[in-house]
Amino acid sequence: MGITSFGYRVFLLLHILTAIVGFGGVMLNGVYAARARKRPPAEGLAVMEVNTFVSLKVAEKAILLVPLFGLGLVGLSDKVYKFSQTWIWLSLIIYLAALAVSFLLLQPRVKQLLALQREMVDAGPTQGPPPQAAQLAAIGKQIGPISGVLHLSLLVILVLMVWKPGF
Repeated sequence: MGITSFGYRVFLLLHILTAIVGFGGVMLNGVYAARARKRPPAEGLAVMEVNTFVSLKVAEKAILLVPLFGLGLVGLSDKVYKFSQTWIWLSLIIYLAALAVSFLLLQPRVKQLLALQREMVDAGPTQGPPPQAAQLAAIGKQIGPISGVLHLSLLVILVLMVWKPGF
């Protein structure tokens, strides 16, 4: 087909579109979490539930499609791009590692955080800080660095795709 063909350009469009929807959909999760912490428990829970829904039900699906379209681009490029090129195989390895970090480290903590928030809301107002407050703070301190690793992974992949070392 080649890199100027219609099919190639459709795959390129889909690759970029899924990246925007997927990574854009999760990139600002920390902002939502910070805003949710400043709200009363029920409102904060609502913010986090909506954010989690978008992250896990919409953005995640797009993120999983990104490499499929990217691999399609390699295949449709008529050997302009090859899997042996550093920027391609290294991007794929970093993507897979980031996916593992997300599924194994980040998502369980987010689900645990939501469960604790639901407990707080169900318990109603309490005298003094709710018993879940310390756990929420501890999980939040874990989520921050994990998210940082994921953001850095995306940045490295973008640098690889823009500068294309090994091309």
